[in-house]
Amino acid sequence: MRADARRNYERLVATARDVFTEQGPDAPLDDIARRAGVGPGTLYRHFPTREALVEAVYRGEIADLSARAYQLLEDFSPADALVAWLAEQVRFATLKRGLAATLKAVVDRDSETFAWCHTTLRDAAAAVVTRAQEAGAIRPDVTPTDVLRLCHGVAVATEHAPDDADRLLSVLLDGLRG
Repeated sequence: MRADARRNYERLVATARDVFTEQGPDAPLDDIARRAGVGPGTLYRHFPTREALVEAVYRGEIADLSARAYQLLEDFSPADALVAWLAEQVRFATLKRGLAATLKAVVDRDSETFAWCHTTLRDAAAAVVTRAQEAGAIRPDVTPTDVLRLCHGVAVATEHAPDDADRLLSVLLDGLRG
């Protein structure tokens, strides 16, 4: 991809991320193109369908969230990295619920995008969970899938009561410690 095409692609994805967060995944694509400073033709050359744009945004979100797990492990103790990453997981699941629902509705569970997102996020969770277990910070029987499901549960449970998220996350962490 040429440098200018790459910049347009990245600008479109970043703008779509912002617009989808503000207006939901059904936001007008022409608004995204306009805010990104490109014409509709440029948007459709990169993303021939809304689903392709949603996939690109979601992949970027998962890549960022997963990279954050590894960064936290470098910067903090395993226990503190776990706490911080779980809080980010809950925040992500709460804020990106509409985007995730749209992706699940349009992307086949056997697709490459779905598999990539699942593997990338699970690998990040495994890194955080394993390091926390090795440090004795959480129970040895906890799996990365357990942690992802529990964080999702907290996000769903607090969708209409966001002030409860920190308290429920604290309860979750107490349970992980055993």
